[in-house]
Amino acid sequence: MDSTPSPSPPPSSSSPFETVSSALGRYIPRGGAAAATDAPGLRPDRPARRRLTADPAPGPQEQILGAVNLDQDLRITGYNLDAPVFAGLDAVAGSPFVDLLPSGDVPTVTRRLRQVLETGEPHVARVQRLRRGDGSELVVSMSILAAAPPQEGLTVSLIAMARRLHLYAAETAIGTSLDIGETAQSLAESLLAWGDVAAVDLDFAVWTGEGVTERPHGRIRLRRAALVPDRAWPEGYVTPGDDLPGDASRLLSQAIRRDDDAQALVLPDRAAIERVLGSPRLVRALVPGDQAAGVACIPLILDGTPPVVLGVAEIWRRADRPFDDSELLDLQELVTRTSHHVDLARRHQREHTQVLALQRRLLPRTGGDTIETASVYQPATPDSAGVGGDWVNSFPLPDGRTALVVGDVVGHGLGAAATMGQLSMEARALLSAGLAPDEVLEHLDETVSLLDDAESGLAAGYSALGSTCCIAVYDPVSHCVALSSAGHLPPVLVPPDGPAGPVAVRPHPGLGAEFALREPFGVHAFAAPPGSLLALYTDGLVEDPAVSIDEGIGRLANTVSAVHPWDALQQAARHVVSELAPVRRRDDVTLLLARMIGYRKEDTATWRLPARDDAAARARTLVAALLKRWRTRDDTRDSVLLVVDELVANAVRFARGPITVRLIRTGHGLLCEVGDTGNGRPRLGPGALLDDAGRGLHVVHRLTTRWGVRWTDTGKVVWAAVAR
Repeated sequence: MDSTPSPSPPPSSSSPFETVSSALGRYIPRGGAAAATDAPGLRPDRPARRRLTADPAPGPQEQILGAVNLDQDLRITGYNLDAPVFAGLDAVAGSPFVDLLPSGDVPTVTRRLRQVLETGEPHVARVQRLRRGDGSELVVSMSILAAAPPQEGLTVSLIAMARRLHLYAAETAIGTSLDIGETAQSLAESLLAWGDVAAVDLDFAVWTGEGVTERPHGRIRLRRAALVPDRAWPEGYVTPGDDLPGDASRLLSQAIRRDDDAQALVLPDRAAIERVLGSPRLVRALVPGDQAAGVACIPLILDGTPPVVLGVAEIWRRADRPFDDSELLDLQELVTRTSHHVDLARRHQREHTQVLALQRRLLPRTGGDTIETASVYQPATPDSAGVGGDWVNSFPLPDGRTALVVGDVVGHGLGAAATMGQLSMEARALLSAGLAPDEVLEHLDETVSLLDDAESGLAAGYSALGSTCCIAVYDPVSHCVALSSAGHLPPVLVPPDGPAGPVAVRPHPGLGAEFALREPFGVHAFAAPPGSLLALYTDGLVEDPAVSIDEGIGRLANTVSAVHPWDALQQAARHVVSELAPVRRRDDVTLLLARMIGYRKEDTATWRLPARDDAAARARTLVAALLKRWRTRDDTRDSVLLVVDELVANAVRFARGPITVRLIRTGHGLLCEVGDTGNGRPRLGPGALLDDAGRGLHVVHRLTTRWGVRWTDTGKVVWAAVAR
């Protein structure tokens, strides 16, 4: 067979392929094929493979370059593989590029090629094997580049790898991801250059992000983190995501964890493997086929005192190709160099798990009877490395209203997540205590300033200055929303019978601004009749370098206005995000949709009474007539009348101005509200049995499930809930 590929048609002068190919001519040696290929005389039944020797021969053959041009169907349109080291590669114009690959690598490499075609982002320094026509294989460093316009397709550059270059390229490829699964997969792919099958098994504590600080006693639990090549495995074989059988975990851990330092273990043939495993079930679970009869087990060691073993890498190959000492040294060097990447991914996994747990705790639950909510959160990166900056929350307040909160904390990671959790919980506590949205933002502003105080020790190198927050409180009786914003983008309101658009919110510099820039937080009230849709979001949803921020908000308004009143809100929220979120996100994407329902008019009643001595009696008469129309039970009616009497009497005694009485029929009971112009806070004191002062609050406390106070611009409202 002619080992020299046929000449390819010359590419276009504007193609990057020609530039690469012409440059190769200055570096490709023109020596004979035997100088860079395997020894001649290969037997057809025993394909030879190129050995990576400990002392490669010096000369230009240590680094040889080649290039292949592909069209959008991943077929070869041109190539430059004239260097002797590429002899035997059957590159033919018009044939699929994957014909040059071992069958087990085809799915993974095809996925990488199509990914570069779709995104235009290069995939560099992949350690890859190429299949020669005689069955032998060549290890190369492969980079995939998108063709420059106006050309279409891909340019694949190939570097035939010597030992040092192989180790360097493998280490470079392994350290490109913070995902522990991808890191283990990259390590396994690099190890495949020394064998037919490579696997990486990690201590379960490492896989979940926890630390391994000392030598465990007895059995350890190993989980398969990576396995190459990517192919269908027989039933019972351990594949990624599966735990190794307990006996296998024990054997491997004992083999690599010696009394001194962890060491590599080599089982040269199938007889030795079966003798060590001692069970046909374990052989079926761990040995990848009849031909792979030899295995080298290399521990992943993290330097320390004592050293910590994170897991074990296994390289399998045929018994007729035993591992020599130089190859074992190379394997140990590669695994040792890359163990810290595994530990770095473990640390990221632990932080990521903690942040996601906090995110899930803060996600809104059900909206309740008066409002329906749905939320979507997407991190900035596919592996969620940047999770933690944005947050949303919605929760019912004790007095029947509903709070909607969205915020954007500066930065990402655990520091931002901790600040996010603190601000979210503080906002919820203050809103539940009856404070208005602007008052809550004043407290959050002070909190951010304190967190940034270096002397307090709370910042720990992280600053939350410039974080934003928007708080909206929905009243289901008046169908109004009170909203305050600290530097946040304005919410979008879609009324049932009007055009959609952003809510007019006065600009504010944000939380933790300098004292000279601080301004009082305002409250913007607007009507939200039943059927209205309110969208709160963070800037990652609407910011796009190609359009202005106003245009992005306008696109959001148009998309939200297309949501039908009968559409499932959670599905609608996902659709909005899929339509608007940038493909290449630079920030987290957060959306909170709220559909207003409110109370029906026949379920509420409001009376305005003068602050006179007969106000309590007048209130009892009005409430009694209403409860009769509502057909309330006698015991409930008696409790409500007594509560209203005590609250009105207390308002007449300690407050001034007119008194407002409001009664609401909820799904779980009745809500009584009494408003006045006083600013004193009613408190439940330890009064004696015959002490008249505070007796009314003790009565209210015993007859209700909850009661409290909220503040208004003109005074306060004391509310109490009575179960039906």
